[in-house]
Amino acid sequence: MSIVLARIDNRLIHGQVLESWVPYTHANCIVVANDEVAGLAFQRLLMEAAVPRGIRVLIGTIEGIARLFAARELDASRVLLLFASSGDAAQAYRQGVPFAVLNLGNMHGGEGKMRLSCTIALDPADIDNLKSLEDAGVRIVSQCIPSDREQSWRKLIRETGD
Repeated sequence: MSIVLARIDNRLIHGQVLESWVPYTHANCIVVANDEVAGLAFQRLLMEAAVPRGIRVLIGTIEGIARLFAARELDASRVLLLFASSGDAAQAYRQGVPFAVLNLGNMHGGEGKMRLSCTIALDPADIDNLKSLEDAGVRIVSQCIPSDREQSWRKLIRETGD
């Protein structure tokens, strides 16, 4: 399988991904699956410019990225797959994007979100999305950077008393 890391990180391509996760996973392709960013040419250009030479970058709609995986066009690549939200990840999985583990990296707070750690805040829709992925067989973990200890997202919820 070509996906070496599937991660929710609302910042998408940024220093932590490029300096920590790309070397750790030996990824040679970064794929961003997000409908909003896919339509923003300037933001796509900025993210593409930040990625070192030799690493392929694909930024597309969730449906478009699902088609790439279905066509097996990325099979020869070591793909670091990025989603901006749990909704994006759940939609991609339903459309056939084949990831077995989902890393919760950065899911920032906002109205109606419950802070579970310094980098993870979830609302009821996030919890529903993550539960549906887990029910489908996806293992969901929280790990900010490779040197952090991986932990189950359920443990974060239990620690808040909910």
